[in-house]
Amino acid sequence: MELDNATIKRLKGIGHELKPVVMIGNNGVTPAIIEEIDRALNDHELIKVKLPAGSKHDRDMIGTELATTANAYLIQSIGRMALLLRQNPNANPKLSNLTRHG
Repeated sequence: MELDNATIKRLKGIGHELKPVVMIGNNGVTPAIIEEIDRALNDHELIKVKLPAGSKHDRDMIGTELATTANAYLIQSIGRMALLLRQNPNANPKLSNLTRHG
């Protein structure tokens, strides 16, 4: 799936309203973190993840790693926040951020 600029802009707008559902601590990306991100993407489709402190390069690498591992798109990475998207055709409309905010 290819995302056009209008879609990315809309997703960023939705993401601005979200609170992080996963926070990565000093232990970094662990299997439990990956499992939680996978669960959150299945439920919510669009999630915000709080990244650990470090250099911009380190945070960008973690955001890219999370997106690749979770088979998701990294929509945006600003500061210590990353916005991930993985569409789920069977998502619960009461939980899906795309349905609720779209």
